[in-house]
Amino acid sequence: MIEEDHVLRPFNASEAIPIHIAAKIAGVKPRTMQHWCVVHRIGRRIANGPWRVSRPALQMLLDGDNAALRAYLSGERAGRVAAYLSRAGL
Repeated sequence: MIEEDHVLRPFNASEAIPIHIAAKIAGVKPRTMQHWCVVHRIGRRIANGPWRVSRPALQMLLDGDNAALRAYLSGERAGRVAAYLSRAGL
């Protein structure tokens, strides 16, 4: 059985940012950010619409905090992940 990522599940609009904004924060092109969404699993398409990036997951990636990102993707919202959620104002 394949475990599904919990990025932006349930969808929380205050956590999600558009690709172009995430790319600007990271200092990369939007196409690179879309690639990161797929490779690092920090964002997803919402209802077959536009890509959205998780602000906390992006920050985890930029900080190099792989443990927090793994925990976030597995559905954890406490511990290290809670600190990133707080930083994002969530």
